[in-house]
Amino acid sequence: MKNMFEFKTKTIVATAIGAALFTLLMLYVKVPTGVPETDIQTCYGVGSFFAALFGPIAGFLIGVIGHAITDATYGAPWWSWVISSGVALFITGLAYPRLKVDEGRFTLKDCITFNIFQVIGNAVAWIVVAPLLDIIIYKEPANLVFTQGMVAGLCDAISMGVIGSILLMLYSKTRSGKGTLTQE
Repeated sequence: MKNMFEFKTKTIVATAIGAALFTLLMLYVKVPTGVPETDIQTCYGVGSFFAALFGPIAGFLIGVIGHAITDATYGAPWWSWVISSGVALFITGLAYPRLKVDEGRFTLKDCITFNIFQVIGNAVAWIVVAPLLDIIIYKEPANLVFTQGMVAGLCDAISMGVIGSILLMLYSKTRSGKGTLTQE
């Protein structure tokens, strides 16, 4: 069984690449929702892909580093949302030991498992953690931050569900499954 908290060299490299992609996508590839400071972010789909392949620690670091760098380009990190990005991808990464994508398998059951974890991760991060931290740290009005959180959670769940699932399915097709090679 995969050790979900093992942090190998390939995990460190994947985390760096994932954080860089997360940052670039968060800066340049987003769709406005109409709710202030809340967009459909493609970066969460890519982040969830890395979290599912490399585990919760990689997911957390990708979310925190990528979001913090992005916010820093606009002035200063908004820590409640930076932490929430990490939480969403950490929980999504908990699916890691249950998935066999690196062995060439991403079945409907695997897709459902991945999406259950990412929906739970988004709900916890954006409907609980982000609004509460916004209220505690920044003294933001509750009605605004819970609305933003619900919209962000829904948008990120869609991004992860669509983009993350597609990337995992495509990646699994590039991997050789165990017992798939035959001798001639």
